[in-house]
Amino acid sequence: MNIYNHDIPDIGEDFYTLFKDDRVQIKKIVSSNKLEDKLYIQEDDEFVVLIEGEAILEVDKKIITLIKGDTLLIPAKIPHKVLHTKKGTIWLAIYIKNS
Repeated sequence: MNIYNHDIPDIGEDFYTLFKDDRVQIKKIVSSNKLEDKLYIQEDDEFVVLIEGEAILEVDKKIITLIKGDTLLIPAKIPHKVLHTKKGTIWLAIYIKNS
């Protein structure tokens, strides 16, 4: 799979699993600029790399802006949501189990 080969969704985000085992899951996420208002509270740590585009997130009630090349660790059980993305934003998300 080439990380840059994909369609851009009209609304929301598309998730592609690149790797998965008992402790780690790696996904490519492609974002539209029209997002759903969704709060995430995950059981796993999430480390993200913004491969392309721009994004604004709310993480634990703090606003964080990411640009191409930025990384962010979102610890397990921390409330977060994606507020805005540039159309065609590509994320690499690595989910790491704590147990």
